[in-house]
Amino acid sequence: MQPVIRIDGQAYPYGVKNVDTDIIIPAHWLKTISREGLGKGAFETVRAVPGNVFDDPAYAGSPLLIAGDNFGCGSSREHAAWALADMGVRAVIAPSYSDIFSGNAIKNGIVPVVLAQDAIDRLLDVARDGQPITVDLETMTVTTSFQDRFGFELDPFRRQCLMEGLDEIGITLARDTAISNYEAQAMQSRPWIAGESRNAGIAVEGAGRT
Repeated sequence: MQPVIRIDGQAYPYGVKNVDTDIIIPAHWLKTISREGLGKGAFETVRAVPGNVFDDPAYAGSPLLIAGDNFGCGSSREHAAWALADMGVRAVIAPSYSDIFSGNAIKNGIVPVVLAQDAIDRLLDVARDGQPITVDLETMTVTTSFQDRFGFELDPFRRQCLMEGLDEIGITLARDTAISNYEAQAMQSRPWIAGESRNAGIAVEGAGRT
């Protein structure tokens, strides 16, 4: 996972409330176990409507998505975060999220920024004007070229994971030395963990029967 510290660029001015994971990526795309290629299926039903924001050339490749309240509700499918990441979205800005989606987003390098509705409304206007927006995890702010500045909060551990590019596997690998040292010490003090004591006992018992 790539570290996320600062995201600059245009934003998709979506703003719709209660967007569930089936809208983000329809169920028939879930047959794959790959994280790649799902971007073309993202918001498929929305894209079926002419003039939709996701097919507007003005917003093509935007790294930010401005959404409405309760974004990512519905099922727990991680494919929703995979699809957003595959279409290039690095941060979503909304008033609230489904807890499961928020966790999945962070595990896939997507920042779930929570702002009040009045800030969302302002950012939607900025995005529709084609002006860039910046999400900065160092300062924990969302800013615009019009001097707008909105602070947001994020769990410190999740923020650290995003800034260092760590998912659960990465966190475990970062502690590889400590884990190896613990296992070595455990083998010395409690060899029965690996079955050595049990195996020795079986061997002695078998010898006594001959």
